[in-house]
Amino acid sequence: MAELRNLTMNFGPQHPAAHGVLRLVLEMDGEVIQKADPHIGLLHRGTEKLAESKPFNQSIGYMDRLDYVSMMCNEHAYVLAIENLLGIRPPARAQYIRVMFDEITRILNHLMWLGAHGLDIGAMTIFLFCFREREDLMDCYEAVSGTRMHATYYRPGGVHRDLPDAMPRYQASRWRSQADADRLNAARAGSLDFIEDFTRRFPAWVDEYETLLTDNRIWKQRTVNIGVVGPERAIQLGFTGPMLRGSGVEWDLRKKQPYEVYGAMDFDIPVGRNGDCYDRYLVRVEEMRQANRIIGQCVTWLRANPGPIIVEDRKVRAPRREEMKGDMESLIHHFKFMTEGYCVPEGETYAAVEAPKGEFGVYLVSDGANKPYRLKCRAPGFAHLASLSEMVEGHMLADVVAVIGTQDVVFGEIDR
Repeated sequence: MAELRNLTMNFGPQHPAAHGVLRLVLEMDGEVIQKADPHIGLLHRGTEKLAESKPFNQSIGYMDRLDYVSMMCNEHAYVLAIENLLGIRPPARAQYIRVMFDEITRILNHLMWLGAHGLDIGAMTIFLFCFREREDLMDCYEAVSGTRMHATYYRPGGVHRDLPDAMPRYQASRWRSQADADRLNAARAGSLDFIEDFTRRFPAWVDEYETLLTDNRIWKQRTVNIGVVGPERAIQLGFTGPMLRGSGVEWDLRKKQPYEVYGAMDFDIPVGRNGDCYDRYLVRVEEMRQANRIIGQCVTWLRANPGPIIVEDRKVRAPRREEMKGDMESLIHHFKFMTEGYCVPEGETYAAVEAPKGEFGVYLVSDGANKPYRLKCRAPGFAHLASLSEMVEGHMLADVVAVIGTQDVVFGEIDR
């Protein structure tokens, strides 16, 4: 009689559903997974060590490139850690701008996740819908920072610049009539007008996503009772964010340990019941609705309260451009600030934010110099990926794709 042996198979890193550079070594009995061994490190760039060789203010851009779908949330944890050591607190307007862009980033992340997760499982239309909405929010990133992704917008003590008076406009061309351009530009008179218009339109779009997926028979067959993790086990595995809340644990740093102005915001924490892929989908979709609510509250406050957007302490902020152009002392200060930075008092701190994927934390040690003595990032995806084998054991090969999708892994932050 022939000997029966398990089949060992590579999944990724070229596989389109591996979400980047995941190499998964699967041990299979027929089409049933016996064991899954994730091999990581293929996107390791030494971010933490690089940050230890540069002044504090030159490493903000590295944070964008960790979880490169949740750019400003990564910056937020880093600048919070620096502010803790410096003992400074940004002005109220800067805090509201940060919270607003954290939630814009949350929607951006969840749209990317929903589009890619749908495409992995076989739903093409949702991918196109999600990227339609991402374009508007990418325009918001571009308006405040000049770039669509790696913004480097947050600064210790505030933000780089105030919200712009106008948004970029569409122009008539061979492919777009003047009437179409005027219709697209109707809400682009100011950045707050544009964001407010988005918050009015967005709930109807989320309804569209739910119409496509929530009661879809095939979607439910692919996600219900797949990758089930109970609440106690989710806590033991170090889950945070939607992965933890999908298992029925109501834990959200924005509510439990409020930072910036989240304590003044009115929003709800969606919590799942069964801890499967379907519940995590429902949690993330509802999080988009709640993020939209928070953005609307921030817009209302920002309209009524003009003011400074960064602290006036010249040790931690660069001179204004107009001062630099007309005053030699300011030019020297700007040069020294940008090349050498500033010394941060000796000490250690841990600052965490509720990033779209979970708790993103930065542990920072300063020895009193102008660069960190030690920097350690706590990436939520690292703990989630560690549970992959447990989540897929006993499932079919096709379910591996659903579980990788529900974990929402990005290898920039996992490999660092």
